[in-house]
Amino acid sequence: MQEVVDATFGTEVLQAELPVVVYFWAPWCGPCRMVGPVLDELAQQYDGRVRFVKVNADENPGITADYGVVSIPTLNVHAGGELVRSLIGARPKSMIAEQIEGALAEV
Repeated sequence: MQEVVDATFGTEVLQAELPVVVYFWAPWCGPCRMVGPVLDELAQQYDGRVRFVKVNADENPGITADYGVVSIPTLNVHAGGELVRSLIGARPKSMIAEQIEGALAEV
């Protein structure tokens, strides 16, 4: 999963041609350590259809604040430069996939 920072968020997420799942996380976050491998699996499953990137919430306070992220892990799904879905907290793979499918259906 590609790491995105405040300075690259616009190019990598908002201007992306594909829908993008943005994973807000931090190294100290236990639930984040559970979600990370699930997102790696989903990234392979959706390869070519959806991009997956991660934002370290501690190191990128600008974009974290811009999207009102106060709890991690947070997953935001962006399509066409717009936030279309958001999931807060560790969720099962099936629920994350359901949100991605819903976003793809709207694009």
